[in-house]
Amino acid sequence: MGTLSLRIATRTSALALWQAEYVAARLAKIVPDRAVELVHIKSSGDANQTSPLREFGGTGAFTREVQAAVLDGDADLAVHSLKDLPTESVDGLHLACVPERAPRLDAVLLPAGSAKSNQLSRLPHGARIGTGSPRRQAQLLHHRSDLKLMEIRGNVDTRIRKLDDGDYDVIILAEAGLRRLELSERINFLLSPPIMLPAVGQGALGIECRTDDADTTAILAQLTDAETLDSITAERSLLRALRAGCHAPLGAWSAVEGETLTLTGVLLSLDGQTRLEATATGDRSESERVGRDVAEQLLAAGGDKLVSDS
Repeated sequence: MGTLSLRIATRTSALALWQAEYVAARLAKIVPDRAVELVHIKSSGDANQTSPLREFGGTGAFTREVQAAVLDGDADLAVHSLKDLPTESVDGLHLACVPERAPRLDAVLLPAGSAKSNQLSRLPHGARIGTGSPRRQAQLLHHRSDLKLMEIRGNVDTRIRKLDDGDYDVIILAEAGLRRLELSERINFLLSPPIMLPAVGQGALGIECRTDDADTTAILAQLTDAETLDSITAERSLLRALRAGCHAPLGAWSAVEGETLTLTGVLLSLDGQTRLEATATGDRSESERVGRDVAEQLLAAGGDKLVSDS
């Protein structure tokens, strides 16, 4: 690389900065002789805080500008929430590192001061649920067709403020982000499989660098967690084979036991009325194949129509 620093491109939200600073601290221990710097980037997903993502940017809305900073040489690596990173790689970049995964469930939040609830069935009839994720919306509607699903945008603090101001009765956020921002006390309960399967890559970080940057690639390889890498490889293989995009109503749950990897995927219609589920198992070295097997089962069961409708 020829420099004495490692420059990390990152979005400027509190969660993105936490993630970048976490990686920076890990890198500082691996290469203590290098200065590690953050390069702040404003993404199109951050700039537009009102429109649903699928209407103005969709897949890549939170990654394009950050990736461009690395390609242009303004940064050496980029830290992403892996669930936001498209499965199709950008020419000149590669996924060089996947650290150990954080908790990956979805969390239910109620307004401050509300009586604690502990399951989906106990939410009020017709409750207004704030979530812009078609995956969450479809799975919630599958179990509770009476719920009123409403779009919500903004960073974590903004969404919680809207909840407490009465704009919503409930909001759904990723458990990992809440715990990283030390907001776990706001979690009322978690949505677990089979009620809610998380997004592909949820709870994991994806770190990209230039494909021709062997030095940074070698450094980042030391941060990779093998079990997490095998799991997200299967999940992303499923998403890629479905050609569904990051915002499809698709949930995935991977589990590693010894050298065996099991992946379950669910694909739903946007209204939650149709729900398809498939599972495949294989050796961890076959994670790509396991993901494709689940995709093929879902497509054979009619998933091609669900993907085209989303």
